[in-house]
Amino acid sequence: MSTTKSQELYRRAQQVIPKGVSGHYGYAVDAESPVFFESSGGSRFIDIDGNSYVDWMCAYGPMILGYNHPIVDEAAQRQMAAGNTVSLAGPVMVELAEHLVQMVSGVDWALFGKNGADSTGLAVMVARAATGRKYIVKVDGGYHGSAPWMQATGSPGTVAEDQALVCSVPWNDAAALQRAIDAHPDDVACFISSPYHHPVFADNVLPADGYWAAVEAMCRRAGVVLIVDDVRAGFRINLAGSHVAYGFQPDLVCFGKALGNGYPIAALTGTDALRDAATETFYTGTQFFNAAPMAAALATLQQLAEVDAAQRITETGERLSRGLVEAAAAHGYELRASGVPGMPYYRVLSDAGPAFHARWIAECVKRGAYLLSYHNAFVSTAHSDADLERTWEISDRAFQALSDSA
Repeated sequence: MSTTKSQELYRRAQQVIPKGVSGHYGYAVDAESPVFFESSGGSRFIDIDGNSYVDWMCAYGPMILGYNHPIVDEAAQRQMAAGNTVSLAGPVMVELAEHLVQMVSGVDWALFGKNGADSTGLAVMVARAATGRKYIVKVDGGYHGSAPWMQATGSPGTVAEDQALVCSVPWNDAAALQRAIDAHPDDVACFISSPYHHPVFADNVLPADGYWAAVEAMCRRAGVVLIVDDVRAGFRINLAGSHVAYGFQPDLVCFGKALGNGYPIAALTGTDALRDAATETFYTGTQFFNAAPMAAALATLQQLAEVDAAQRITETGERLSRGLVEAAAAHGYELRASGVPGMPYYRVLSDAGPAFHARWIAECVKRGAYLLSYHNAFVSTAHSDADLERTWEISDRAFQALSDSA
């Protein structure tokens, strides 16, 4: 596959955009990779060189029903024709909140933003408002958006004070969480974590038996607000919230990514106990009340329920991983699939380390299966048997290319 046009446009972009492609998109760019898309539909996109890809990144998570889903797009366009950004909120905001409250287990209200970091940032503010406490506890390697307090110490543009009130503990270590709470008596506002651990550049890890029950119990005892960041995994494990799959009840649940099937919207949902704190906390944005993305989100949630999306995604993900593992083994390689089936993280084991895995990923991308070496993949309801067969075939050829170059 030639990516000449993408690379030419990337060089133009670098003249007017820092890095050419900023943020997390920039990490996916190298001298041969596609950079810009021309069109998309269903489970695939076409780059500006005309190459078609089975997309297992799903735009880093937002695409859960398929690109250009007709029912979702029609709902957004219908609302757009009536009005999108207006001096008043649209009735669809209430309808969406009602639907989320009914759909997500254990929550009583919802507030909306645009990005996952909007919902996680608001969650922390609500927790502090409710408790009058300062400290945030998170998991080592956990990512909750790009705000300064969420970034790694020493990240450019941040200062040590940004993380001064953030404590980090190992994943699956309830005792470490208890020590963090004890180290700041009556001053830990919240514990924030994804439902399972999905860092970048590392195998994903599910919760150990009893972990979440222990965490919930100690948070209740200490008056610590329990926040689940379901921005990435939301609706891919359980439509009622990933916490249902792991048997616990958080105080706040953050959603984003798949909520609008690509339309810009995020949500913070919470319990009645935190309603007053949420009411008092000021957090807003000019575009937070866009009505068209809310209409898209409502249609997305309805479609997810209609097609039993979480189960369907899980089954497709299991088949995808099984086929990739078998393709690797047929060529004498070991491929590890970690995390949940609907959001698998793949790693080809090698003494050469991550570079060898990155080579396999690059060979897959060259042949039309879009994956990234440092990030978990995503599965959608749009992925078909044909997509699986095509991806397995590509993977087989990619492993053969590795063998030929050894």
